[in-house]
Amino acid sequence: MNDVSAVQKHTCAACGAPAEWNAAKLRLVCPFCGTETPFEMKPATGQIEEIDLARTLRDLDDTQRGWKGARKTVQCQSCKAVSVFDPDRVGQRCDFCGSPAIVDYNEIKAPISPQSLLPFRVSESSVRETIRKWYARRWFAPNALSKKALVDTIKGIYIPYWTFDAHVHCPWTAEAGHYYYETERRNGKTERVRKVRWEPASGVVDHFFDDTLVSGTRGVHEALLRKIEPFPTAELVPYDRAYLAGFVVEHYQVVLFDAAQAAAGRMDAELRGICASQVAGDTHRNLQIHPSYSAQTFKHILVPIWLLVYNYRAKPFQVVVNGFTGAMDGEYPKSGWKIFFAVLAVILIFLFIVWLDAN
Repeated sequence: MNDVSAVQKHTCAACGAPAEWNAAKLRLVCPFCGTETPFEMKPATGQIEEIDLARTLRDLDDTQRGWKGARKTVQCQSCKAVSVFDPDRVGQRCDFCGSPAIVDYNEIKAPISPQSLLPFRVSESSVRETIRKWYARRWFAPNALSKKALVDTIKGIYIPYWTFDAHVHCPWTAEAGHYYYETERRNGKTERVRKVRWEPASGVVDHFFDDTLVSGTRGVHEALLRKIEPFPTAELVPYDRAYLAGFVVEHYQVVLFDAAQAAAGRMDAELRGICASQVAGDTHRNLQIHPSYSAQTFKHILVPIWLLVYNYRAKPFQVVVNGFTGAMDGEYPKSGWKIFFAVLAVILIFLFIVWLDAN
């Protein structure tokens, strides 16, 4: 893996405070005086280097690790998320669950260097408005929820992802089913009965998997991330610490080996669907696939999210916004009374329709 040079800490030329990446202006801006720091944003080329997976798993060493700058690592004792940020940042609560129980975390080696990232493109102000509108449409949420200033706790975070590429050659065999119909006598009635004629089938699929995504986070709920994907990997830019200024970075907790296993499972599942679509006929059974993977490569990337974490009656909930595309999804408590009255209304409407039909 080639090391990517990182820009050192950026300070404001006017007041000396640390400048932060501004998603709305796509440049570094001082949060105190508003001064903009000149910064040449590297264009997305879509040609970020792919790294040989087998060789990396075999030869990984400390030259392929590190954040390219002083960073502080802490772990939340509640949700176990591991966060990485500038050492002069004072973290008081976990950005993923809101717990105040965070401690220094030095039990792991420095991570594999992120080679590329997606910078924040969606501004915090637009995310706040999006979340407000989202909450307003949660009909089954308790009324008390709308009275809380939930958007006040929104955080910008870079979370880790792995991407995997592979060529696959996959012979397959199956039984193809073809429908036909016969007329039969059943219970004194003549019926047209569908039957299946089974025939052997086989074929070969050659396919290229490009940037199969596997999340490396444990801090954000997987189901929410699936809803805000994809993160457009064609827009990746070379890793540069300037993009991280003002944001927390989560240390990956899904290591490369485990992520590769997860990617293989997803590729196999997708491949099975591709093979199934090639089986002739109306249906199939006993599909067997025999994939052979080659030219397997990976990237470790960082992707931006806006994360809102809040507690309602001692239960944590998360709302997540894709910091590049603006896609969002979230969790919220449900009001038992609202659900009860909604179900009751449906029952009453149904009974009224039945009564009208009877009269």
